[in-house]
Amino acid sequence: MESATNTGELAQPISAPLAVRRPLVEVLRDYLALTKPRIIVLLLITTVATMFVADPSGPALATILWTMLGGYLAAGGAGAINHYLERDRDARMARTCGRPLVAGRIEPRRGLVFGVALGALAIAELTLAVNALAAALALAGLLGYVFVYTLWLKPLTPQNIVIGGAAGAVPPLVGWAAATGGLTLDALYPFAIVFLWTPPHFWALALLVKDDYERSGTPMLPVARGEAATRRQILAYSLALVAFTAMPFITGLFGALYLAAALALGACFVGLAVHLAVRPSRGAAVRLHLGSLAYLALLFAAMAADRVILG
Repeated sequence: MESATNTGELAQPISAPLAVRRPLVEVLRDYLALTKPRIIVLLLITTVATMFVADPSGPALATILWTMLGGYLAAGGAGAINHYLERDRDARMARTCGRPLVAGRIEPRRGLVFGVALGALAIAELTLAVNALAAALALAGLLGYVFVYTLWLKPLTPQNIVIGGAAGAVPPLVGWAAATGGLTLDALYPFAIVFLWTPPHFWALALLVKDDYERSGTPMLPVARGEAATRRQILAYSLALVAFTAMPFITGLFGALYLAAALALGACFVGLAVHLAVRPSRGAAVRLHLGSLAYLALLFAAMAADRVILG
């Protein structure tokens, strides 16, 4: 498959004078970028949708808003700490060499303090405004992303995203705990769906930026096992994901509305994975990566709609 980046001189951190005054809006924009807001939007969709799955009558609006705020702060804090820990690796990747800490627009130490502060604020806010279980789960997700995935698994094994993906699957558990004050076995369904969705979603992106990962020494699957093996793994996980999405219907958690949506969306998802496997190209990887975002958002919307409408 055609490389996603151009070869050439590697990007290096820019030693910009941090003392230079910049417009406040630019500074705020850079701090916002540290939180990885585009990723968080999808996490919040899974969180809020799961709240309605857990409580079809509808959680209080205040509970939803406080949970969303706490979820953003926790995920944003993890993202900012990730920026700090990966700043040297980011400097060797074309996709990330312009990030605020790498480019010198924010001092690394301040980025780290910002991330830790967001995480601490998230736990305090969720504990006081929602409940202790939701706060504990959010903390587990943050620590899992920072320590288990970023520091341990990512530089160690090409299966990093499979195991480390559990951290990204925590938000539905936070939503369930926020809505009900506890967890049940049914709460594992949204968690497991995000867990199984993560590898094909992320590996499609990894195919697009394989050269970046190779330059940075990160053993992502396309680098360690090759692109053909990665495409086969994407297809295998896509099939496993779609098959698993039928389980909540079989056990009675969801009804026909959800099943119809799961089957239709699943057919589209698997179709994109098959196309990537049979006719590999950059365009096919892009379509799968972007399509996976729509798939997860629509699937969780169908979960919530099914529970609210059909009870």
